[in-house]
Amino acid sequence: MSNLLRQHSMLLILIAFYILVALTGRGFLTLDNQLNILRNVAVPGMIAFGMALVIIVGEIDLSVGSMVAVSACITAWMVDWLSGGAFEASVWVVGAAMLTTVGFAAAVGWFNGLLRQKIGVPTFISTLAMMATLAGMANLITGGAPIESFPSWYYVIGSGRLFHVPVPVYLLMLAFVLTWVLTNHTALGREIYAVGGNIEAARLSGINVWRVKTICLMITCVFAAIGGIVYSSLINSGNSTIARGLELEVISAVIIGGVSLFGGKGSIWGAFVGVLFLGVLLNAMTLWGFNPYAQQVVKGALILGAVLVNFVIDRK
Repeated sequence: MSNLLRQHSMLLILIAFYILVALTGRGFLTLDNQLNILRNVAVPGMIAFGMALVIIVGEIDLSVGSMVAVSACITAWMVDWLSGGAFEASVWVVGAAMLTTVGFAAAVGWFNGLLRQKIGVPTFISTLAMMATLAGMANLITGGAPIESFPSWYYVIGSGRLFHVPVPVYLLMLAFVLTWVLTNHTALGREIYAVGGNIEAARLSGINVWRVKTICLMITCVFAAIGGIVYSSLINSGNSTIARGLELEVISAVIIGGVSLFGGKGSIWGAFVGVLFLGVLLNAMTLWGFNPYAQQVVKGALILGAVLVNFVIDRK
């Protein structure tokens, strides 16, 4: 019983909170509201899965919010450039712009890993610098004004529905399945936990430590780029002001889900539970009519409380 409590403490807290909101929040249990919660956590959730991998291997990425913003801007700018400013860009143009954006994100993740390996710069420092760099790039690309170059069908990525389910929810589920399979059923997944648990023992066991860390950083950046594409579809433009502070939300969700900041411990399922907790929390405060400024205070306090409960239970 105690092992079950330790392993699923955050899930039990989420269930209890879910029941509380269901009893007190009018309209909470409606299908549309549940789908709305999942749609709202889709982008943070995808990034949280990648962030969980990064933290498990003992690193961190503070640049994901800026990566989301610059990815939206790069995609919009590429569509405008490749289509020659056409009113209705083709599918191939949009696809090429998306691939360019994802490739750029992967390169940034690789570069962060290279800095960590060759120079020894902690990822806390390198990604903090990258956060400012990418934010500056987003502003340079847009010139401070949104780039509206997407075709009329582009909204489907962020706002469309398939069988009444929002498209971003499918992307969230796909990201969850891919990262869950990676961590639980592949050699790379075992290497991720080995590196995070004891980097020296992993190195002596023949594991290419820096390859594992770099792959995790690249995965996180790619998920952030996909998130930027989704957000650009939601607002139908590339805007440098989106996703500010998203990195804190993502890291909070991962830690709430039981991923240890010291590395070597945690799961993709736990990160998913943490993301859902934050999603349900924000939805509940809206239904309860909380002042938007008060929501930030309550959100911070409840996050701290959930983390403390999780740590206490785990320590016991």
